[in-house]
Amino acid sequence: MIQTAGYAAHQAKAPLRQFSFERRDPRNHDIVIDIQYCGICHTDVHQVNDEWGGSTFPMVPGHEIVGIVTKVGANVSRYKLGDRVGVGCLVDSCRKCSPCMKGLEQYCIEGPTMTYNGIERDGRTRTQGGYSNKIVVDENFVLHIPDNLPLDSAAPLLCAGITMYSPLLHWKAGPGKKVDIVGLGGLGHMGVKIAHALGAEVSVLSHSTRKQNEAKRMGADKFYVASISSPTGQDNFEELEGYFDIILNTLSVEIDWNRYLNLLALDGTMIVVGHPEKETPLSASSLINARRSLAGSGIGGIKEAQRMLDFCSKYNISSDIELIPIHGVNEAYPRVVNSDI
Repeated sequence: MIQTAGYAAHQAKAPLRQFSFERRDPRNHDIVIDIQYCGICHTDVHQVNDEWGGSTFPMVPGHEIVGIVTKVGANVSRYKLGDRVGVGCLVDSCRKCSPCMKGLEQYCIEGPTMTYNGIERDGRTRTQGGYSNKIVVDENFVLHIPDNLPLDSAAPLLCAGITMYSPLLHWKAGPGKKVDIVGLGGLGHMGVKIAHALGAEVSVLSHSTRKQNEAKRMGADKFYVASISSPTGQDNFEELEGYFDIILNTLSVEIDWNRYLNLLALDGTMIVVGHPEKETPLSASSLINARRSLAGSGIGGIKEAQRMLDFCSKYNISSDIELIPIHGVNEAYPRVVNSDI
């Protein structure tokens, strides 16, 4: 077994603290990764606080992991010592159901094995994430990090990047399409960069003008205040009615989906990638009018995640980050919640 140092929450809503645990020795197709950086995702906050239910403790969060290969199993063929690699939100799946056979492991019918707060395929071993110094993962669920992407700012691509890339490709964002990103946080800012690189017209709807300059720098063509309390908020919604082909809703707080659906053009689609705690009311007329669609999307499969990294390499896209030491994680969590980054 491999002795591992990490930071863990020992109960719901508790501060994270140092934690020692064991990783398995590498099996034939496993690689050992010396973790260099791990992103802090809003999902980590939800899981540590047990806001979605089902959290188990002690929990080592983290699913935006980048590092260096330090050991490989006997039959590993995809990686070698010294390779720059990443691990995202999942580390295994059943590999035999229809979604898995299509490279959509995130929709595995049996349920994918999540990088943390999950159970490995043996049915008993709990997974622990990237707030740690080492991780052992099957080579088939590991990604190559292109050489021109800095490791630290590449880490959030493994969740935020693929979460936005997958629906933008699936719903065919590109030249001639008007794309709206709701929220300019970790997810949203990657949506702006990727949609811009795809050639779409990109707008941002945010709750204030505070991030307007950042949005424009990242590639947004237009910026609107979405807060109903804003003096211009209602005017923006009336002005934009029927305008967008694609809306990507990144928010994990409750909003009036009906108001946003009315911003869609004929046959437009709003894709939900944020996960609010409470159910959101929906009026049928918001969909029936203009033949609109409401959809959801979750991360991406392993092959698609690699395509995303290669796309980001081609267009020199990485995440805007603030680098902190691991012992600052407890101060970082409320800042993530308050969008103070």
